[in-house]
Amino acid sequence: MNTEIDSIAAFQATELKGTPRALGDYLGQVLLVVNTASQCGFTPQYAQLQSMYEEYRERGFAVLGFPCNQFGGQEPGTQTQISEFCQRNYGVDFPMFAKVEVNGPASHPLFQWLKQQAPGVLGSQAIKWNFTKFLIDRDGRVVSRHSPATKPESIRSDIEALL
Repeated sequence: MNTEIDSIAAFQATELKGTPRALGDYLGQVLLVVNTASQCGFTPQYAQLQSMYEEYRERGFAVLGFPCNQFGGQEPGTQTQISEFCQRNYGVDFPMFAKVEVNGPASHPLFQWLKQQAPGVLGSQAIKWNFTKFLIDRDGRVVSRHSPATKPESIRSDIEALL
């Protein structure tokens, strides 16, 4: 992993519908990057993520969801199934991306960088479970990392401070 990278703008990801997207397109916005899953105990966090997206998007906030099946096989669905589940159950219309790995040799370069920029407890870089959240400022830099158990609502003040 290149330690010279200082912004999310260096990466691209494939949207859930299959279109490549330069993450530099999100520069100027405050971002919450989250690895998600449809069959996880934390899945109801989609509701808070969507609510915050609706409340703050006009002020330059976006949630970027990255489905991941590495934790207990909790995201087994296809891209279409994931999209339909999120829309039907939580009304999700924030940007969702294709399924990624967040740990191990096949982890998406974005998550390699995020983990390097904001290590977890005791300096661990591994992501422990679905719904780990990374808060990114308008310049594309990592501000903080939040555990799966951290409810999105509890970082509202951090988001507002960046907006």
